[in-house]
Amino acid sequence: MNTQTPKGERIAKVLARAGVASRREAERMIEAGRITVDGVKIDSPALNVEPRARILVDGKPMTPPEPPRVWLYHKPLGLVTTDSDEKGRKTIYDDLPEDMPRVMSVGRLDLNSEGLILLTNDGALKRKLELPSTGWLRKYRVRVNGRPQEETFEPLRRGLNLQGEIFQPMMISIDRQQGANAWLTIGIREGKNREIRRAMEAIQLNVNRLIRVSYGPFQLGNLKVGAVEELRQRALKDQLGMSDEDFEVPGAPAKPKPNARGKSNVTRGKRPPLPKGSLRKTEDDWETGRPAHKPRGQTLASKSGKPAAKPRGKPGPRRG
Repeated sequence: MNTQTPKGERIAKVLARAGVASRREAERMIEAGRITVDGVKIDSPALNVEPRARILVDGKPMTPPEPPRVWLYHKPLGLVTTDSDEKGRKTIYDDLPEDMPRVMSVGRLDLNSEGLILLTNDGALKRKLELPSTGWLRKYRVRVNGRPQEETFEPLRRGLNLQGEIFQPMMISIDRQQGANAWLTIGIREGKNREIRRAMEAIQLNVNRLIRVSYGPFQLGNLKVGAVEELRQRALKDQLGMSDEDFEVPGAPAKPKPNARGKSNVTRGKRPPLPKGSLRKTEDDWETGRPAHKPRGQTLASKSGKPAAKPRGKPGPRRG
């Protein structure tokens, strides 16, 4: 008996990623016989399709979905992190560039919070990054009204039980007192709804500003308010443990064959800049604030662009 899991992705998921329809609507399209895979009309969504599968929708080739992509976004104040708002308030999607593809937010920031949000075009990657089991630390700069002392935050450092809802222990440090307000740095790993604000209210402190400055290994850095910056595939591989196979999608065109010299004939465009230090810091560095490590063996270059020569032996006596 063959118990191996079929390779590839569920056909409904592939259709949804390509923007054909939602998963549920895609399943209805399949049952109606509107989808063909590799020349065979299917009537059940219980099918995994591999990369390079030829998928037709109503007899026409499906536009292939994009590989997983991730962007950093600096959310301004006053925007709702949702597709649409029943109160008619402006959402983050109203603020994104017009040439952005359809994206989803990884987690949320409430109306009065600002800072870093990760955006992705891949639903599976979104769910993976939101899971508490990922263990990523999320750091915030928080301004509270009052003059708290270190012992004020002991209940939050131990973990909090709010009417049966358990909040995991928080990392909290007091940065400075500024008049009637205090600036804090807070680290959490779950990100429940309004978690920091509710925890502060429990110890009689009111939050009047909240900025998310990092999400796991990704930092807000100098990204301007409202700006969006895409991460390179190399960053996703290094920080998320993704491989080349993760960027292959069913229905995508075949990769260009290398020429006689072993190089692709495709001209590559300039990649967007990566946040400073993204690939050189470890998880511990992000949590402790240590600077990025300098690669071993690195030497300064001379004005000619060549590595500076190392001195040999002891210097001789100076001549008059």
